[in-house]
Amino acid sequence: MNKLSIAAIIILAVAPMLPAKKSEPVAPPTAWEALEPLGLREPCGIDTLEYNYFQASIPSARSDAWATTGNYGSEGINMIFSERLPYSYFFLGDALRTWKPRQQKFYNTRLPMTLLGYTTGGGRDTKQDHLTATFSGNIDRRSQVGGMFDYLYSKGSYAEQAAKDVTWGLSGSHIGDRYEFQGYFNHYNLLNKENGGITDPLYITDPAEVQGGVTTIDSKSIPTRLSHAHTRNIGTDLWLNNRYKIGYWQTAQDTDSLGELLPDSLQKRTYVPVTSFVWTFRYREQKHIFTDNNTAETREFFENTYLDPTMTYDSTSVSSVTNTVGIQLLEGFHKYAKFGLSAYVTHEYRRFKQTADTIDHSDNAALGLTPLPEGAAAMAGHKSQNLAWAGAQLTKLKGSMLTYDATAELGILGDVAGDLRLRGNVRSRVPLFGDSLRVHAYGEFLNEETPYLLRHYRSNHFIWNNDFGKQRTYAFGGSVELGRTGTTIDAGLKNLQNYVYFGQDFMPRQHGGNVQVFHARLQQNLRLGILNWRNTVTYQMSSDQSVLPLPKLAVYSNLFLLFRVATLHVQLGIDCDWYTKYYAPAYQPALATFVVQDKQKLGNYPFMNVYANMKLGRTRFFVMMSHISQGWFGNEYFSVVDYPLNPRRLQMGLSVDFAN
Repeated sequence: MNKLSIAAIIILAVAPMLPAKKSEPVAPPTAWEALEPLGLREPCGIDTLEYNYFQASIPSARSDAWATTGNYGSEGINMIFSERLPYSYFFLGDALRTWKPRQQKFYNTRLPMTLLGYTTGGGRDTKQDHLTATFSGNIDRRSQVGGMFDYLYSKGSYAEQAAKDVTWGLSGSHIGDRYEFQGYFNHYNLLNKENGGITDPLYITDPAEVQGGVTTIDSKSIPTRLSHAHTRNIGTDLWLNNRYKIGYWQTAQDTDSLGELLPDSLQKRTYVPVTSFVWTFRYREQKHIFTDNNTAETREFFENTYLDPTMTYDSTSVSSVTNTVGIQLLEGFHKYAKFGLSAYVTHEYRRFKQTADTIDHSDNAALGLTPLPEGAAAMAGHKSQNLAWAGAQLTKLKGSMLTYDATAELGILGDVAGDLRLRGNVRSRVPLFGDSLRVHAYGEFLNEETPYLLRHYRSNHFIWNNDFGKQRTYAFGGSVELGRTGTTIDAGLKNLQNYVYFGQDFMPRQHGGNVQVFHARLQQNLRLGILNWRNTVTYQMSSDQSVLPLPKLAVYSNLFLLFRVATLHVQLGIDCDWYTKYYAPAYQPALATFVVQDKQKLGNYPFMNVYANMKLGRTRFFVMMSHISQGWFGNEYFSVVDYPLNPRRLQMGLSVDFAN
C-alpha cells in the first residue's frame, strides 16, 4: 500500500472521531443544479447516500451496459442508447466525459461542509486510487462559496494502460432579493496511456492455447499493440450567471394559529419578484493531444500516415465564448399565470485549431507518407465560427401535482442558421389507492448542423473533409412510477435521420436514411424484511444494427441484506450486470472514439461483485471483491473488441461528511 493510500485512510478514519464544538440546531443543507440556458435552480441531492457506494469504483458500472477500454479512468460509451449523449462539437473528448466535472452542484449548508472520499484497489502493479474532496461554506444566509478537488491514478490491470486525472474547481452563489449570482470555474487534465488493445483475445479466453498448455497468466504480461502512445485531454470551463429581479415588497404581520393578528407583532416585508433580466457568460477551452513515438508500432497499427513518418503529435483544440441575454417573467408573476415565461438570445464564438501540416507533399512516396485525401490540402488549420440562437422557454417548476417545461431554440447566425431545437417535459403526481403515481412524459425534435470537427479534421493518421447535411431527431416517451410497489416503467421511441457515426474504417459516416431506436425499461424493487432485491431490465431495438448496434437486453440485479447493528447501517450483497451478445464497438485511440464493427460479437457475460457497504454517522465505507464471477461462466469478459475488463480484485473505499 503506497503512502497516499495510508495517509488518506488515516485522515478519513480518525477525523470523524475528533471532538466537535456543540452548536445549536440548524436547518439541513440543500443543494441545487443550475439549468441551461438561464440558470433556473433545480433541487438535487447531496452525495451522502447510504446505499451502493461501492459502484462508483467499478469502470464498467457507469450504466447497465457500458462499453469501456477497461481501466478506471479510461474511455467508455453508454450502450443504453436512451441515456447516451450525442457527439459534442469536440468529439475528441466525449469518450472521457464521465471522468470530467459533471453538472455543477451549488450548496446552502448554513455550516461549513466538507465531503472527503477515498477508494483503492488492486495490487502493487495494478493499483487504483481515487481521492475526492468537496467543500462548501456560507458567507451569510444568502451567499456561499465552494471548491472541489479530484485526483485519480490507476495503473491498470493490463500493460500500457495507466490513467492519471487531476480535476479541480471553485464555485459560488448569492441569492438575494433583487440580485442573484451563480458561478463556477473548473479545470481538468486527463492523461491516459493507449495500448491499442491486447494482441490476441485468447490470452483471456483460452490462455493455454497461446501458452503451450499453461492455463494461468499475469494480466500485465499480455502483449499489447501499442507501448508508447498517450492521450491527454485538458479543459477549462468558466460559467457566470447573473440575474436582476424587479418586483414589489409585500408586508404581513405575525398571526397566531387561528390567523388572528398578534398584538405588537412585527411587520414582515417580503420581496416578490415579477420580472428578471439574465446575463450568462461562459468561456470554455478544450484540447486533445495524441502522441506516439514508436515508428514500428505506428506503421503496423495505422493504415495511413499523412504528416510525419517518424512520430505522431496530434494537437486539436477549441475555445468558445458564449453570452446569453434573456428576460423572464417569473413563475406566478400574475395570479392567473401559474408559470414562468422567458425569451433569450445566445451568441457563441468558437475557434478551432488543428494539427499543423508543415510537409511538402510533392513526393509523398519518398517520405513514406500516404497521399493526402481530396480537398485536404485546402483545409485551414484555424477556423472561427460566429453562431447565434434565439429561444423561448415556458416553465412551471413549483407544485406537487403538475410541473412542466418547454424550450424552443432557432439558429439565426452562422453554420447553425436554420437549426431548430424543441424540447418539452410534463410531470404529474396522481393519487392512486392511498399512494401516488408519478407520471413523466417528454418530447423532442432536433434539426441540427453536424459539428465542425466531424466534417473537417486533420491529424497524422486521419483526415476527412465531409459535406454532411443536418441531422434530425424525433423522440418521445415517458415513465410511470408507483412508490408503494417499487415499480418504475419507462419507454420511448427515437427516430434518427442523417445519423452520423464512425464506420469500420474509423471515419465519420452519415447514414442517409432513418434509424429507429425503441426502448422499454422495468425497474422493480422487492423487499421482505431485511432482504432486498433490486432489478432493472432494459429492452432496446435498433432498426439498423450495421449503423447503430445495441444489445437488445440489459439486466442489472442487486440482491442484498439491509439491517442495522446499533447505529451502524449495513448492506451486504452481490450484484450483477449482464447484456445480450451484439456487435460491440471497437476503439480507435488516435481519435479517442468508438466505432462500429461486424467481425466479433461480445456480451452474454455476467459481471458480478460481492460487497459489504456500511454507514456509521457521517462515514461511509465498503469492502468489495469485484468481478468475483471471473472464470465461473467462461472468460469472455470483453465489452470492447480486444479490450478486456479488469480481472478479479479486492477494492475498498471510505467517505466522510465533515459537518463543521
